[in-house]
Amino acid sequence: MDAAGTAKPIAPSRRFVAMTAVFALTLFAGCQYTAQGKNAAGVQLYQTGQYQQAAQYFQQAVNQSPTDADSYYNLASSYHQIGRLNRRTTELDYAEQLYNKALDYNPNHRDCYRALSVLLVDKNQPEKAQKLLNYWQAQNPTNPAPRVEMARLREEFGDRQGAKEYLQQALAYDPYDVRALAALGRIQETEGNSAQALANYQRALYRDQYQPQIAERVQQLRTAMNQWNQVTPGGTQTVTTPMNPIR
Repeated sequence: MDAAGTAKPIAPSRRFVAMTAVFALTLFAGCQYTAQGKNAAGVQLYQTGQYQQAAQYFQQAVNQSPTDADSYYNLASSYHQIGRLNRRTTELDYAEQLYNKALDYNPNHRDCYRALSVLLVDKNQPEKAQKLLNYWQAQNPTNPAPRVEMARLREEFGDRQGAKEYLQQALAYDPYDVRALAALGRIQETEGNSAQALANYQRALYRDQYQPQIAERVQQLRTAMNQWNQVTPGGTQTVTTPMNPIR
């Protein structure tokens, strides 16, 4: 899931996503020979669905910087997608090894824990995913991130109440954790509590304004809530715009 709970958890390292635009102007002027340049080039390919080609660049980045967790994470993400698309366990097993390698070099790599837990569910190993997140939480008792991922896992298995409890625990440690607020807001929308969902989305935007999905959802909720004030002659409130929570 993304910040709003979407079940599309695999993405290249955000550091290299942000760097891609910068490197686009310099890749052919020498930066292509650096690990960062290889990662940036790989991200461009990954974002267009060219996972095999992206993996080649990420492998080169790993070769040039063999202790960089983001490079291993990017390479793992590519093989995770390749394994999913081709339904091959070989690539999924290799992706799992690479995710674990990334965690060896960065034991608190949030995106890696997220993606690895999803991979384990993909491999029909939800208990192993739960154990992974339990370990992360035990190692970081005041970090909200493990609880956000625990919430995602609980929701995926139909335990919405358990998911909300984990998200509320996360927000007790950081009232403005963007992923926790977005995920809780999405659940509240699903349950019909649009006013509280709107409040949580707005708090998420206060922490990080560059969230186009959430900004769009805020605008849609505001519009819909204004429309709720329109009353039919029989006294029934109506909504003319269908409500679709962020996915």
